[in-house]
Amino acid sequence: MDLLTLKSHAKVNIGLQVLDQRKDGFHNIHTIFQELDFHDTVILEKIDFGCELTSNDKDFPLDSTNTCTKAYAIILEQFPDLGGIKIHVEKNIPQGSGLGGGSSNGATVLKGINELYELGLSVADLQDIGKRLGADVPFFIRGGIQLGEGIGEKLSPINVKIDFSILLVIPPVFISTAWAYKELKYGLEGIVEKAKFADLFRRDIIPFGLFKNDFERIVIPAHPKIGEIKDTLLENGATFASLSGSGSTVFGMFDEDTAAKAAESVFSSNYRTILTLPIHS
Repeated sequence: MDLLTLKSHAKVNIGLQVLDQRKDGFHNIHTIFQELDFHDTVILEKIDFGCELTSNDKDFPLDSTNTCTKAYAIILEQFPDLGGIKIHVEKNIPQGSGLGGGSSNGATVLKGINELYELGLSVADLQDIGKRLGADVPFFIRGGIQLGEGIGEKLSPINVKIDFSILLVIPPVFISTAWAYKELKYGLEGIVEKAKFADLFRRDIIPFGLFKNDFERIVIPAHPKIGEIKDTLLENGATFASLSGSGSTVFGMFDEDTAAKAAESVFSSNYRTILTLPIHS
């Protein structure tokens, strides 16, 4: 096999607590990651040597800063006789939207190279490699629905299926994760008590009102339209609505597809909207 086409899925965070800042400068978090059917497409092709990266998105970085090229470089360290790889990323997931597109692309390249070159790396092996690429990368190796702790790399699968239609509302705003953490740290005083999201998720009726995203208190004052989107989702029947990651995407979870489509019509003339479903691994 010399060519492989893979889906590189998005994610949302159902609840996101930022607990404290670590000595290494990163922050400990507590979150539920949910993989979505909404995806980029990554096409991988064997070449003799090196890494060639292309994309349909003119704003997609094609240099060594990209998680895709980093993924190849890290695997090459372990397998110095590895051949080359041509990577084309057909982007649908906006950058800086809180949907994990860059991390997902990197994870997809790791999995794809492992398959193309028959390297025999296990899921655990790939997750360990993924930690070097980014905090969310290990999640995308397995996907599905998982509790994320540490900087997001400590993962525990959750054996719960959520049967919601998920409406993504994506405003034309790029939010830097570094900026969001920097702003948030001024409000991190003392010890934050974990909400134990996994336990809440396993209840017969999930108390979504207890799932908070700490970044909302930073992002919404800076971008009031994001707060308006969240309120409008709830007013139009969403069981739960939240910022994903540090933003800028706001998502609503609906019990029925028809309700989600009706809510989508409220936003579609002003914002990019995506109607999608959760993926269960």
